[in-house]
Amino acid sequence: MSRDSIHQNSHNKTTTPPPQSAAASSSPSLAVVTTMEIEHPAAGASAPLSPNPKTMAPTWWAESKNMWEIAAPALITEVSQFSISFVTAAFVGHLGSLQLAAVSIVQNVLETFVFGFMLGMGSALETLCGQAVGAGQTHMLGIYMQRSWIICMVTALCLAPVYILATPILKLLHQDRRISELAGKFAIWVVPQLFLYALNFPLQKFLQAQSKVWVLTSISTVVLGIHGLLNWVFVAKLGYGVVGAAVVADVSWLLVVLGQMIYVVSGYFPEAWTGFSMKAFKSLGGFVKLSLASAIMLCLELWYTTVVILMVGWLKNPEIAVDAISICMNIQLWTLMVALGFNAAVSVRVSNELGAGNHKAAKFSVMVTVTTSTILGLIFAAAVLATKNEFPKLFTSKPEVIHEASKLGYFLAATIFLDSILPVLHGNLFF
Repeated sequence: MSRDSIHQNSHNKTTTPPPQSAAASSSPSLAVVTTMEIEHPAAGASAPLSPNPKTMAPTWWAESKNMWEIAAPALITEVSQFSISFVTAAFVGHLGSLQLAAVSIVQNVLETFVFGFMLGMGSALETLCGQAVGAGQTHMLGIYMQRSWIICMVTALCLAPVYILATPILKLLHQDRRISELAGKFAIWVVPQLFLYALNFPLQKFLQAQSKVWVLTSISTVVLGIHGLLNWVFVAKLGYGVVGAAVVADVSWLLVVLGQMIYVVSGYFPEAWTGFSMKAFKSLGGFVKLSLASAIMLCLELWYTTVVILMVGWLKNPEIAVDAISICMNIQLWTLMVALGFNAAVSVRVSNELGAGNHKAAKFSVMVTVTTSTILGLIFAAAVLATKNEFPKLFTSKPEVIHEASKLGYFLAATIFLDSILPVLHGNLFF
């Protein structure tokens, strides 16, 4: 998550690595200049971008091509991995409004709280790996990944009580008793996912830095197909309910992590992966600082959904209200994964160009990527408005829920449009 320079002259002066992508990950990261164990090439390594209008079109096209080489597999991976939760909610929603409300509370309150923090902690690796590759220091990637594993696993251990104590926490926040109790039951069964996230995010960054983007994408899409099949068997046909849905989700995330882990340790990365090393325990302080900065930025962006769901839970007839808002949030977060694919592309392009000393090329990459993501945001917003009476049927057959969710269509479209811009800009602090 051969990278060409965005203009022809820099091809003759700087060699940049092949395209890569983020997953699930991929995830927003801080596009900042860091000096942690990376030696940058001499300044002036690339020629300035030409402002001549005659050269702007081919320059834009060249950068757009480079961006899509990274963004396409990145957004497919992001969408595939998010769709594990999306598919779970869709199958559970057809069990009943109570079940959908309980699972939605876990996914949009607890998991968003935990996932946002975990994703942010793992996102520091994206910056460091991108800059290491740009500076030609591939041997540091395995060390960085192991440091990120240590930090993310400790973070997961600290956050596990949020899942275990879900029922009393939700009751303390004045959520409906029945919803809280069923949500707590579901939350306990998905605790393993917390530790799988801790392994998954660093693995994704390592693979993206090695340009094995389509391998990562293939693993995610295959597991998504298996996830849908398992839900159909155990939830829809055998009737194992929310517990069955939770176990199926655990198995699916385990398959994602195992697929990536097996590929990493199979000898395909002789320079980047040389086995476990005690060096991973060095320089953890600086790594934690960068991880926390990324986590705080991302959490402030994602946790507003947590607040919205909690406030909706205070309304009369909370089952219908929570169901309606959670349906819209699932659609919104699904489209957000596409924007995060572009975020991965701009993070990779920017960090590699900064690692190679090409500051003007980095700025141009941001401009091209933001424009492309905005256009797709407009398309998604228009699609929501055109189907505002139909998309709720993916999750429920209850007329009351469908009616309430469709009333939120205009707000959903506006949110999707804004979300197509913000994540791409997120973290580009060098401006």
